[in-house]
Parts: sequence; structure tokens; C-alpha cells
Amino acid sequence: MDHRDIAIAQTQQWVSNVIVDLNLCPFAGREVLNNTIRYQAYRGMDFVSLLEALKDEFYFLDTHKETATSLIIYPEELGQFDDYLDFVDLANDVLHACGYEGVYQLATFHPEYSFEGTEANDVENYTNRAPHPMLHIIREDDLEKALAGYTNPESIPERNIKLMNKLGLTHMKQLLQQCVQCQKK
Repeated sequence: MDHRDIAIAQTQQWVSNVIVDLNLCPFAGREVLNNTIRYQAYRGMDFVSLLEALKDEFYFLDTHKETATSLIIYPEELGQFDDYLDFVDLANDVLHACGYEGVYQLATFHPEYSFEGTEANDVENYTNRAPHPMLHIIREDDLEKALAGYTNPESIPERNIKLMNKLGLTHMKQLLQQCVQCQKK
């Protein structure tokens, strides 16, 4: 099986078992149910090629309105968190340079994700830890509509941190490890 297929299967497992089942994103379940999430995995590419692929994904979303969102997975690139953060800066520059500010936004996930001011093993980092480095392209219009129908959306991050602390580091490590072990059958 191709490494990209495995990375996609692992990411789908993570979306289902972590993001949806733990309700980290209260809007993700609907997109999973409606099969409107596009999963793309890229490997063996340099930063320039990865940024070109990101532009292609913006164009895909522009021309495929039935696709709600895209998860772009980098199973072999950007393994070092600092390199990933450098790439995210460049990806946001591309988003702005292509005129997509206010149209799309990028959410970030990485196996070593650490929020500023946290330690590497702080459990709240697991709200953004994933099996592989990835970017999530979100349509801003869809996000605004979803947030308008949600009471107190600003409480979502705090609620997620409380949940991470309740579940504990060992449990979250196990959940993420189960996703990494998943392979498409």
C-alpha cells in the first residue's frame, strides 16, 4: 500500500476517533457524515512544490463547492515542528498572495504540536496533535455559518483543554497511537 494511502487512512481514523468522537470540533461530525472532507497526502516534495500543491488545493476548493474542507497531509515532510512552523508561515503568505484572505483560513496540526507557553508533554497540546503534519483549509463562510448557530463558540478551546486534562496524557497518547497504527484495509 502506498504511504499516501496509509497517511490518509490514519488521518481519517484520527478525525473520527479524536476530532469527532471527542467533539474537539463540534462541526466536524457533519462533514464526516456528509463525506465532504477532502484528504490529500503529499510526499517527496520540497517547500516550493508543497506550496504549489497548496495553491492547487485552493483552486480545487474554488471549483468544487460540494467539498467543504481539505486536509493536506505531509507524511514524510515537515516532521520537525520548527520546520513545520516555518512552512505554515509560508503557506499563510501564499494564501494572502493568492487573494484568499477572508475566503480560506489554515488550521494547523502536527504530531509534536506545542502551543506557545506550554511544555512538550502538556496534554492540551493534543487538541492540535495529529498522526502527521497537516494543514486544514477551512472555508471562512462555512465557518461563520457554523459559528453563528453555536452558542458561545469562544468557549470551544477552553472546553477542549479541560477535556484533555480530564482524559489525561496517557489516554491521549494512546488515542493518537491507535490512529498511527491504523492502515487502510
